[in-house]
Amino acid sequence: MEHVKAIIIKFVMIAAVLGIILSGIFDGALSDTLWISAALTLLAYVLGDLLIFRSVGDSLEYTKRNTIATLSDIVLSFLVIYFMGNSLFVGMDNLFSAALLSAIMIGVGEWFFHKYLDNNVFDEKPDHHETV
Repeated sequence: MEHVKAIIIKFVMIAAVLGIILSGIFDGALSDTLWISAALTLLAYVLGDLLIFRSVGDSLEYTKRNTIATLSDIVLSFLVIYFMGNSLFVGMDNLFSAALLSAIMIGVGEWFFHKYLDNNVFDEKPDHHETV
């Protein structure tokens, strides 16, 4: 149930950022923005959060894991927004700028979202006991 809650939180964050930037500033259709938000949410949760953030580095190296996962989320966000936007927002000027700005803003949100995941979703906690 915690994963469902996390996915909903992630979707709301991404949809808000894309709604403001793609639909509000760059005049993209809100329905297309929501499709991009849904696809990006699922891809970023599986790739960025479950595969990269959860498994890269030692569990004690939170900052390293968060940095790597956030950077990969920015790259993934840019690619998904740009390529889906290219097919959905036909004739949109400045799609590159819109995708780049959106990806950076999503990256900022992801930095904090990873802290939420670490504290509330992922059960693995570092073991501070040394075994002999």
